[in-house]
Amino acid sequence: MVTGPPPRAIAFFDVDNTLLRGASLYYLGVGAWRRGLISLRDILSFGWKQARFLAVGENPAHVSRVSERGLELVIGHNQAALIRFSNEIFDTRLVQRLWPETVDVARRHLAAGREVWLISATAQELADVIATRLGFTGAFGTVLETVDGAFTGRLVDGICHGQGKARAAEARAAASGVDLADCWAYSDSHNDIPLLELVGHPVVVNPDAVLHRYAVAHRWPMIRMKPASIRAAIRASKKRQTRRA
Repeated sequence: MVTGPPPRAIAFFDVDNTLLRGASLYYLGVGAWRRGLISLRDILSFGWKQARFLAVGENPAHVSRVSERGLELVIGHNQAALIRFSNEIFDTRLVQRLWPETVDVARRHLAAGREVWLISATAQELADVIATRLGFTGAFGTVLETVDGAFTGRLVDGICHGQGKARAAEARAAASGVDLADCWAYSDSHNDIPLLELVGHPVVVNPDAVLHRYAVAHRWPMIRMKPASIRAAIRASKKRQTRRA
C-alpha cells in the first residue's frame, strides 16, 4: 500500500463559541425538545446556560452539568439515531450559526495541506457530523459508552475538556508524525490553555476575560468576530441559492 507524505502540520479547532456561536449541545437539546424527547424545564435550563455561555464563556462546572444532563437524556437511545439526529440539527440549526471567519481559516489550513481536527466537549457523534459536513479531517469529542448500539449513560474516557483536549492533540500529532511546534490551535476559552500552550501557533477567538488577559500577556494572535458576520454569510448563501434556482 502506497501512502502519501505526512501532513506538514495540524490545526485543532474548538467548536463551541470558536467554530460556531453558542453551545452545540444546546442546539441538540432544542431539537430534542421539539421531538418531545426532553421537557420544557430541561430546555429552559439549557437556554439559561446558553445565554450565560454567550455572555461570559464556559466554565468547568457548566460543562460538567450540561454533559451530565446530556448523558441522562441519551440513556437507552440508539447511537445510529443520534447520528441521524445530529445531521438534521446541523442542517436546521448549526449551519446558521457557524462563524464564517473561523470556517474560512480552517479551510485555508486544508488548502495548505494540513489536517484540520475539531476538538470539543460535545458528543463524539455530533463532533463527527460537524467535521464531516464541513470537509474537515476528523474530530475528537466526548465518547459515550454504547452496548449493542444503545447508550449506557457512561463515558468511555471522561469529558473531552481541558487537559483531555491536550492529551487528544498530543496523540493525534504523534499518530500523524507531526511536531506540535508546527501545529495550530484555536479556542475562545481559558479552559483550553493547556491545548493552546501545547502548539507552536496558539490563536484565541473571541476569548473570555481570563483567556484574553493570558493571550495579551503571551502575545498570542487574536481573532475578533461579531454576529453580523454570520448574518452576512447567511444572506450571501441565500442569494447564491436564489441565483441557482
